[in-house]
Amino acid sequence: MKSPNFGERRDGLRPELVVLHYTAMADCAAAARALCDPAREVSAHYLIGRDGDVLELVAPQMRAWHAGKGQWRGRGDVNSRSIGIELDNDGRSPFSEPLMAALEPLLGKLLEDWHIPPHGVIAHSDMAPGRKIDPGRRFDWKRLARQGLAVWSDARGAEADKAAFRRDATAFGYGAMDDDLLLEVVRMRFRPWATGPLDGEDCALMADLARRYGVERTTKGA
Repeated sequence: MKSPNFGERRDGLRPELVVLHYTAMADCAAAARALCDPAREVSAHYLIGRDGDVLELVAPQMRAWHAGKGQWRGRGDVNSRSIGIELDNDGRSPFSEPLMAALEPLLGKLLEDWHIPPHGVIAHSDMAPGRKIDPGRRFDWKRLARQGLAVWSDARGAEADKAAFRRDATAFGYGAMDDDLLLEVVRMRFRPWATGPLDGEDCALMADLARRYGVERTTKGA
């Protein structure tokens, strides 16, 4: 299947991000129909079924319509700067082993082909906080990070500090939002089991991520 919902990337932009989504639909076939329906005006470059089947719906050099309004690292038009991968999942269940096993080599090839660093693999919720929550709390980011396909932190030991947490989250890439939403979005990806107010572990992991992958460091090639 091929989707008609795509166009040229704008302003000479190339993929520098991969955005992961879940379909939140009954099955992969329903998601494919939606992503290929011109009336819906949505698409993604790839759709991976629960059984591990991979469909390329839009060529990666083209601009698919998957990200919508949002930004990452202070820059908008994420569609022109990213490759979108839809994962066949209802948003509540664990992601199937065949799906994850198919995602990993696809991600590896995309990162190699387009020279995208692991910190360029983000959640839809990262770039559209409050509007989107996918791929959600059940997605295994740590598994991808172990293979160099995303980033993770197990840092511990900091004191709870709202100002420092916001500073480090901004350096990592998150945009402006209120304190509660920022904490929710960060935990959705990096501490999905955590509850309650901001604590030292939230601050420690965000400081670690900012130190290793923050905008200033990566811009300088560190």
